[in-house]
Amino acid sequence: MSSTTVGYRLSAATGIHRGDRAYQQDQVQIIPHLRVPGSVMAVLADGMGGKSGGRKAADQVILTAQQIFERFAPSRDDTAEALKQLVLEAHLMIKLTAITSEEEPHSTVAAYIISPSRECHYVHAGDSRIYHFRGSDLVSRTVDHSYVQRLVSEGSISEEEANNHPQSNLLTGCLGTHQDPPISVGHIDYLEVGDSMLACSDGLWHYFTPRELGAIVHALPPREASEMLVSKARQRARGGGDNLSLALIRVDPLG
Repeated sequence: MSSTTVGYRLSAATGIHRGDRAYQQDQVQIIPHLRVPGSVMAVLADGMGGKSGGRKAADQVILTAQQIFERFAPSRDDTAEALKQLVLEAHLMIKLTAITSEEEPHSTVAAYIISPSRECHYVHAGDSRIYHFRGSDLVSRTVDHSYVQRLVSEGSISEEEANNHPQSNLLTGCLGTHQDPPISVGHIDYLEVGDSMLACSDGLWHYFTPRELGAIVHALPPREASEMLVSKARQRARGGGDNLSLALIRVDPLG
């Protein structure tokens, strides 16, 4: 039987933890479409900006995502354009928030939309990532908008060196700054049964190789996988962990 005729369901879970920080500035949500079964959006925001500033920025990303997805018609609207609109509208709202507060709220965003045809579009800005796994194998991941990623791309340092670089948290672009945010979009033609989409903040991915992430999201149901990822990240942080969050959706066979 071909994969196009096999029944499937989308299994999903989110995970979030304050880590060892005083404030939770990450936000994450998985939003099923109200009118179209099989259409779902996952969105994650890693807020920055002291005390409650980052949380305000992340809240704006989630709120904007909810509003855009509510009016989104999968059969009619351009999915990539909807995701770009999410980044630009959230960026504008965060800048407006900054005007009315003493803080300088900024945020990353990583979001993806799965359609009823199992097509997937995604967008990101900053260093929150989106991974696509087929079984336990990494198919692709987003490329961070960060200083160390630029060094990796230039061949100046390795991926391993980037993880331990003293400026690993320096972003080259995000939402809420004076400059326009970077908008990197991607597209997957078709998600096979056994594929997983994982969005996560740097407080999570920093502690794992892609091989480890793939093994966990493949071996366990999404709820247990998310719990294990959070637990392992907390152990590996050894008391110095950042806020961390993830949104995981897997295409599972029926039965």
